[in-house]
Amino acid sequence: HVLFCFRDALVRHTSLVTQLVAQDQRVCIYFISMLFGLLCSVEDRSITDLCIEVLVQLTTELKLEPVIHCLLDASHKELCNMTSMRDSLATMTFLGKLVDAIPGLADELVMEHGKLMEHLLRGLVYPNEGVQAAICYLYGKLYSSPMAAEMLSGHFREKLCPLFLSTLDSAQTKELQINCLGLLRQLLKYDLFVSLIVSKSVLIESAESFEGPSGETSLPLVLKKLLLSRDEILQVASAQCITAVLVHSPAKHAPAFIHADIPEFLFEHLSSPCEVLVWSSYNCLILLAEEPLFFSKCHTVYGIEAVVRSLHGSLKMTNTELQKQGLMLFAEILTRQPEEIRLFTSSAMCTDASRALQEAVSSPVLDVAAEAVRAISAFLRKDHQSSPPVQYKALQALLEAMLNRCVEFSQTPLNRRSLGHTCNRNSRRAILHRGKFLLSTLEGFRNACRLAVEFLGEPSAQENPFTAPSAKKEDTLEAFSEFLLSACDSLCIPMVMRHSEQATQPDLMEVFLSILHSLFVVVPHMKVKFSKKLADSSFIRLTLELKARFCNGQSHSTLNQVCSSFLYHVCLNLLSAPEKTEPPSQEELSQVSEFLEHGLLQISSRNPESLALLSDRQHVEVAVRRRQYCILLLFYMAHLHEDRFVPEAELFVAVQSFLLSLQDQGECPPLVVCRASVYLLAMCQDKDSMLDKVVVSAIRKLLEGISDLHLVYTHHPLLLRFFLVYPELMSRFGHSVLELWFSWEEISSEELDDDPIPGNPILSANLAALFQVLRSSLSILLILLDLICSSPVDIARKVLVVLRIFLRKNEDIQVGGLIRGHFLLILQHLLVDHGASPSRGQLEASRNLPLLLSLLSWVQLRNEAEQELDSMAIKLLHQVSKLCGKCDPTDVDILQPSFNFLYGSLHGTTLGSQKRAAAVLLSSTDLIELLEKILALTWTDAALPRTSLLCSAWLLTASFSAQQHKGNLQVHQTLSVELDQVLKALSFPKKKTALLSAAILCFLRTALQQSFSSALVALMPSSAQPLSAPEDNALAPLGTSQVLSLLIGLQNLLVQKDPLLSQACVGCLEALLDYLHSRSPDIALHVASQPWNRFLLFTLLDAEENSFLRPEILRLMALFVQYRSSSVLSREEVGLVLQGAALTDLSTLSNATLRALHGFFLQVQNMGFLADHSIAQTLQASLEDLCPSTFSSQPCLQDMICLGGVSVSLSHIRN
Repeated sequence: HVLFCFRDALVRHTSLVTQLVAQDQRVCIYFISMLFGLLCSVEDRSITDLCIEVLVQLTTELKLEPVIHCLLDASHKELCNMTSMRDSLATMTFLGKLVDAIPGLADELVMEHGKLMEHLLRGLVYPNEGVQAAICYLYGKLYSSPMAAEMLSGHFREKLCPLFLSTLDSAQTKELQINCLGLLRQLLKYDLFVSLIVSKSVLIESAESFEGPSGETSLPLVLKKLLLSRDEILQVASAQCITAVLVHSPAKHAPAFIHADIPEFLFEHLSSPCEVLVWSSYNCLILLAEEPLFFSKCHTVYGIEAVVRSLHGSLKMTNTELQKQGLMLFAEILTRQPEEIRLFTSSAMCTDASRALQEAVSSPVLDVAAEAVRAISAFLRKDHQSSPPVQYKALQALLEAMLNRCVEFSQTPLNRRSLGHTCNRNSRRAILHRGKFLLSTLEGFRNACRLAVEFLGEPSAQENPFTAPSAKKEDTLEAFSEFLLSACDSLCIPMVMRHSEQATQPDLMEVFLSILHSLFVVVPHMKVKFSKKLADSSFIRLTLELKARFCNGQSHSTLNQVCSSFLYHVCLNLLSAPEKTEPPSQEELSQVSEFLEHGLLQISSRNPESLALLSDRQHVEVAVRRRQYCILLLFYMAHLHEDRFVPEAELFVAVQSFLLSLQDQGECPPLVVCRASVYLLAMCQDKDSMLDKVVVSAIRKLLEGISDLHLVYTHHPLLLRFFLVYPELMSRFGHSVLELWFSWEEISSEELDDDPIPGNPILSANLAALFQVLRSSLSILLILLDLICSSPVDIARKVLVVLRIFLRKNEDIQVGGLIRGHFLLILQHLLVDHGASPSRGQLEASRNLPLLLSLLSWVQLRNEAEQELDSMAIKLLHQVSKLCGKCDPTDVDILQPSFNFLYGSLHGTTLGSQKRAAAVLLSSTDLIELLEKILALTWTDAALPRTSLLCSAWLLTASFSAQQHKGNLQVHQTLSVELDQVLKALSFPKKKTALLSAAILCFLRTALQQSFSSALVALMPSSAQPLSAPEDNALAPLGTSQVLSLLIGLQNLLVQKDPLLSQACVGCLEALLDYLHSRSPDIALHVASQPWNRFLLFTLLDAEENSFLRPEILRLMALFVQYRSSSVLSREEVGLVLQGAALTDLSTLSNATLRALHGFFLQVQNMGFLADHSIAQTLQASLEDLCPSTFSSQPCLQDMICLGGVSVSLSHIRN
């Protein structure tokens, strides 16, 4: 009770009690000795413990050396005097507590009381585990001091080691086991003791005067026994002791533990709910994994399932250190597992591991995610994934999780709240941390790409062999490979580019470029497209900058190798499938491959140094020349993809020097180098600067040594300009380069089939560049004409489209004579060399003749003003008519543009020239026979030619007939037409086009105007001609029924309200009534007064104001007035028309409408149709307004137009 009270006072009033006891040192020592004597004399354990507690606390508070020496001497004396070691328990326990409480006491005890160790050894063999536990505790405290441990090393080696191992092996009580393990932990801190303890077996011999067991034991077996105990504390301590041993030298000490099958039990402990035990097991297994024997004995194969299961469990906890250790173990196993020993024996186990890693890498704790990325990188190995079927979807999900975590981390904003150097230091540290995480992620992604490459050669890995044949196969290597490409494009590349803006790490860029390189193999069908995208994104520039920055000399040789390999494959991929030039031959690719392979590794200079190397005109060695080739090719590839990172003026000069150097040394470079040189000169040449003659001569000489210009041609408008701006180059290569330019240029040929569209359509940049060159040198037009004649049809059509657009946009440029003269020579050559039908022989020789004829007719349409036909035009007419005469009706492609040209020649010239032209054409009997054949095809049931050709034939026939009749020209060949078929075609049209009906109406109108008396056209009756009625004799060759049928047909055509067709119908109706009036006035009046005519008139009118002011309606009303058809148009209605016209602004009307209105007024006036004076005055005022100057003031519309590919004269249709 007194002792308890003293302890309580000491705890509550430590300083007061300490001062009281320390007042007199003699009293203090006496008091301490009394307490120690009490400790040694009592047997009650509780009192003993209380005495030890009071002594230790009082001694530590007093801090008096005499007191400590007194206690040590008393303890030593007590141990020497006791008769049985059983009585030493209290003393041993006290010494252990005292050494633990007072720093440095262990060293003093060993130095001054070394003989005490003999008593410790005696107690260790005493058969009392309480005494043994106290002694082990004291030993543990002694060996915790490095100095004491060094002094006791001989003691341990010679005496203690076997006794300790034997004690540890035979310990039964938990106290002894724990104290032994504590001592072991202290001993295992030192290499010397580790080497002694972990020997395979230790013979425990009896020392002098000691009795003890002798035998053989092994630390691995002892720890294994403790590991198998059901006590978690012992299990944890055992695992920690194993770890403490392995830390010194896994290679040296691990085999003993592996042979003892300790890994097997450590794997079992991974399922324990005790986090400390799991953590300790992780640490131990990580160290064991450094020994190859750990894997060869297949411990990992049996334990991997436990590791994965443990990972799943730890990720549900909040202990991030445990998660990190588990992932470290998993990564070590995945990394070190031998390839020949399969780790995952089933795809299900592999999928389970993948899910664990996916969960881990998605952890919000960055350190855990970083360890997971390392594990993923090791997981992506072929031997880990080769258990069929390969779970590509699981791998894809795992990679997506890894990449998304990296993206999330990379987008976390930097903490910039600090100021000054601290802010910069923190930012640099954060950027470095991001770089490390990104590097680990990229290494994992690179391993995934490597895995895909390795699986390419294994048919069993291409797809899931257990998928049903009818099922959609998504879990395939192809889908996985495409995912890799997509992920790299959308995630990896943006992350690396963002990071490189803050810091450029060589090791990171090395991994990144190796990924890009491997993707060319992973997705071979996309390598060209991927290379183009990389080039478009300035990756050529990026790689060259990396080489210049980091790869000078021998530094970063691996990065240099990776950069060179990347550039090598990008260049070859781009060259093998170019966009703007012909693909090279295999021989050319081999040449490029050779100089790239040898030259790229040597390139590590910045742009100015590269340009200086390229400009070197001294004698160039082979190795240097290869470097020049590489530099030139890289600049060329970059320029092709709009990455112009070199000053163009300097590059322009450097390429010139390079070409002159080649000329000086008489070298012929590879074709790709020629192509690159010419292209770069064209791209870099300033508009105001010109090449020296010596350089142009060198270029010409270089190109003349090439068999075909297409081998070095790259499609670009500046390259075209480059060849055409220098006369020396244009004269030699102008034709070839223009043909190449048109073969590459995308030009729609729909322009040929449409009518010219007024206005200025927006030109493409390429066409604008070509037009600029054309305006500067019209002689290029001759080359274009040659191209139309000699090039393939598709190219010739493009040239024709471009010429038409150019001439339309440049109306001030007169090229008609140039084109006519050139075409005349071509046509004469064709007809002289080939006398047979052009549809046979010469069309094989000149398939582009139709295009030339189209251009000729179009240029003719372009000339608005009437012009006299000169001798060249007459010769051309003769040659074209001769050409037509040699054709068949089926040769539409030639006949259509030829007929357009002939028709335009007749109607686009002066009256005198029209007569000359008609005489030339009528002299061609073959042409007249051809027209007869074509006209007959209008009503045949056989396959018709194009409707446009029929239209042109009818219009041309009508024009020939009119000109022959008017000029009384000589006829060499008559032309027969069946009149009944003509009337039938108009009365019952079989879905003919409006233009064809208008053309036939023009022909019929001409025949009616000539009273069917043409010397050229013979209108033949049908073979089944019925007997004519007496009243029909006056109308011959028409009959009354035919007249009425024709009238109905004209009415039906009029109600279609087609402007052109309506004009032709009215003109034909006028001619019909004139013809009837001349033969039988009564029938003419009867026809003009038909009630249906009034209905027709009102059908043609619509709801618009002044809708009668249209040429066809005014002409129709004038016709009714002429024949006094009051039942059709009354006097009052005529007055209303005149009033409406008088109130109209005549300046807004077209010339055709004004002429028709003028004719209507004159007809009304001549017929005396007006009785009202006011209307007469209105008519007079209108007539005064309609003076000839009114017509001339109106804008003159072009008379010759093209409709549906047919040249049409509006005046011919109208009149």
